[in-house]
Amino acid sequence: MAEFATRQLPVAPDVLAPDGSRVRLLLSLAGGSMAHFELPAGEVARAVRHRTVEEIWFVVAGNGELWRSCDGRSETVSLSVGTSVTIPLGTAFQFRASAGGPLGILGVTMPPWPGEGEAIPADGRWRPTV
Repeated sequence: MAEFATRQLPVAPDVLAPDGSRVRLLLSLAGGSMAHFELPAGEVARAVRHRTVEEIWFVVAGNGELWRSCDGRSETVSLSVGTSVTIPLGTAFQFRASAGGPLGILGVTMPPWPGEGEAIPADGRWRPTV
């Protein structure tokens, strides 16, 4: 029988991500997991690459930029409320929040986030500040 789960967004972060963003864990099923992560205003995350997962992001607060690079292709896109982006497997990526407020993102990871060692450092576009 299927298990039902419900969870409110935690007030405080559950963990600090390898990229330096503040993560609030949400729910997980066999095929994927969901989390809310936040980068403070004006901050730049560390560049990373995932070993086994890919992600879909949806911006829920703030503004910023995302740089991503894979297989010789590189691009930087603007992030604002309502923007959705993909982070395919093996993509190096880095993001930064604008000075006006924190950047809040809802992220879905497929398969579910496996834990320690999943994100490895990568060369990024900007100098990290977190």
